[in-house]
Amino acid sequence: MENNIRLNVSLLRRRVPNLTSAAKTVGLRPATVSNLCTGKISVGRAEVKTMVTLANLANCTLDELIIQGGKLSMIETGIKPLDLFAPIVQGGTNGFVARSQVGQFVVLAELTKVLKDKGYQSILLTSNKTFPGVSDLEVFVDSKCHTIEDAFAEVALVENKESILLYVDRSFILSGDLYELRERFEAESYPEITTILFDPSGEAVDEDDPFGPLDTLCYFDIDLATRGIYPAIHPVQSTSILIEDDTLDATHTTIHKKAKKLLRRYKEIRVLMNTIGKDKIPEADLELFHIGERLEAYLSQPFYVAEEFTKTKGQTVHIQHTIQDIQKILQGNYNHIKPTDMTYKGKLN
Repeated sequence: MENNIRLNVSLLRRRVPNLTSAAKTVGLRPATVSNLCTGKISVGRAEVKTMVTLANLANCTLDELIIQGGKLSMIETGIKPLDLFAPIVQGGTNGFVARSQVGQFVVLAELTKVLKDKGYQSILLTSNKTFPGVSDLEVFVDSKCHTIEDAFAEVALVENKESILLYVDRSFILSGDLYELRERFEAESYPEITTILFDPSGEAVDEDDPFGPLDTLCYFDIDLATRGIYPAIHPVQSTSILIEDDTLDATHTTIHKKAKKLLRRYKEIRVLMNTIGKDKIPEADLELFHIGERLEAYLSQPFYVAEEFTKTKGQTVHIQHTIQDIQKILQGNYNHIKPTDMTYKGKLN
């Protein structure tokens, strides 16, 4: 039963635009609210007083706040680490957090290009300011705008609203304009539109809750970027409500958790090796390190949008192939292959 209930995050976003800040004023921890929204804390394990306080904050009943039945759905992108660790929620709010120059806009451009072939239409809502990397995305979107009036007009022109990818600059969240735009969508009885939030300034990395409640958080890893491993999606800090919801295939959820656990330990061992040397690392940890190296290498991927620069043909990988490959890597089946030979490949043979 617990897996069949979830928080009505979209209702909370509409009723309480600055949810985590508002929650703090009524005695709730912002981290608790964020974790409930992303599924890190399941509704079934939340304290009753927490749920009652949230319902009062949103001026709704508990029945409205807690959704029973009904499943969220994933938009498959073919980008291995994104689909595995931070699957995009159809009709949900998906946030991307990164320092400048770590490749987030290349990932968004690739996502846009791949999904365009599946019938999705992309609208980019940005400020008039110029930021490095945004142009990488602008080339691939269907339309660009700088005001919520223009964004509303662009959305209104699209017949199939469920095919929309609405990219929104964080400045429109801070100003409250995104909240106003969503109210206008609701007034027109539009379905929930898939929203992708990003921060071109890179300042969101330093915020505890940069976008408010999210369905998916894709966090970028500057360590991966500095070592030239792209897409530099952080496997441990990235998360999605789909992982805790019972929407995903059980194998997907299991492999996700196993891979995240191993990569967390792998990062710790890397630090230890650099500090005390390889000779002092226990054999069992060395085994985990070898597997982690190969898994990290496998999660790199050649992109279609970067072919001009990498001279490598772009590839997408079906999530089921990603899961099967990672399952074999975790079992040590590829320990005989050098990590460099697994870098920037698609699926394994």
